[in-house]
Amino acid sequence: MDPSAAFTGCSQTAGNEEDHECAHGVTQTAAEQLERAIHERNNHGWRRIVLNFTPSWFSVNMGTGIVSILLHNLPYNGRWLYWISVAIFGLNVFLFALFLAISILRYTMFRGLFRFMIRHPVQSLFTGTFPMALATMVNMVVFVCVPAWGRWATTLAWALWWIDAAIAASTCFYLPFVIMHKHESELSCMTAAWLFPIVSTIVAAASGGIVAEILPDPQHQLWTVVTSYILWGTGFPLAMVVLVMYFHRLTVHKLPPREVIVSVFLPLGPLGQGSFAIMQLGKVAKQVFPVTGTLDANAGTVFYNLGVAAALVIWGYGLVWLFFALASISRSKFPFNMGWWGFTFPLGVYSVSTTTLAKDLPSAFFRFLGTVFSLIVVLLWAVVSVMTLIRISKGELLYAPCVQSYEKERALADLHKPQSDTSAKRVRDLEA
Repeated sequence: MDPSAAFTGCSQTAGNEEDHECAHGVTQTAAEQLERAIHERNNHGWRRIVLNFTPSWFSVNMGTGIVSILLHNLPYNGRWLYWISVAIFGLNVFLFALFLAISILRYTMFRGLFRFMIRHPVQSLFTGTFPMALATMVNMVVFVCVPAWGRWATTLAWALWWIDAAIAASTCFYLPFVIMHKHESELSCMTAAWLFPIVSTIVAAASGGIVAEILPDPQHQLWTVVTSYILWGTGFPLAMVVLVMYFHRLTVHKLPPREVIVSVFLPLGPLGQGSFAIMQLGKVAKQVFPVTGTLDANAGTVFYNLGVAAALVIWGYGLVWLFFALASISRSKFPFNMGWWGFTFPLGVYSVSTTTLAKDLPSAFFRFLGTVFSLIVVLLWAVVSVMTLIRISKGELLYAPCVQSYEKERALADLHKPQSDTSAKRVRDLEA
């Protein structure tokens, strides 16, 4: 099942009496028959897959992408690990293209469904997984394709990063406003999934620091670094605000339901990626600022030193949330669902932060710890991937909680179309 189904009935707007079938002069029986016929038609074969393909599937790309990055940058590395990381990167590109094609088909075939998805109080939050998934591939283009293919791969990485940054900023700005304006949220129903749209700009900022390092033009590097600092500023402080709210929710209403208990790992996402981003941007600023004459001669060094200091503090804060997460999941068994992919990316970016601290300090302790964290993430990814394939083969994991409301409105809309044939005939046509 989709983890967003855990709160299907929670925090949603109550139905308006004006939307009731009888208010439009339509009998409830006719509406129910047509809704049932629409559901039966859509609940078979490829139509069922497309209709129930939620944005949470892009979390698979996030987890797969971070594993390829970890294997590529593992402190204790080897040539064979490089080729494994390249193979996983290729798999991730294929899955991303497949998921994107299905998503485009979903919202073009089932017009109006996007509106229902955005208004769902939990499912809409997973739209933030799309730019984060894209960012992992931008990073691997820099690590793998640029050294192999040269200048045009650099241009590709920079172009993809600007696209990713625009989508991430749109998600970070719009979806929190939707939570304020459209969703009727209750604190007891809050999960750490609120972080998804916000973290996307932090991930884009970190990716910007990686892309800026390989750009040949110093001015382009400066644009990318400054934009990335702004993206970090839009996401990281807001993520800290959400973490305060989430901590309050946990202390007042206890741990989340076991269906979404793995979401307690999500706070590691903004902390791990925020820590890495501020270090990476400082590293590039140290190189670029003196060349471009930005601020004073020592500004780049100051940015770098402050970045490492801030990263250490943020990493320590992440250690607290890692303890909370491990303690939470040790309290009870929890069923497998798409939320298990929430293990991989947050732990993965926290591992990236750890290995980066190992290089910048430098520290043998962080080097060893980063290697251990990275290998744990790779093992978790393998387990979750196998379990996902098993559930897919059984026809599970495909459930979109907003579909029922969509089919109900679709039935009412069809009944109100000014056509000569009767509603009974339309029902028979759909059943046929």
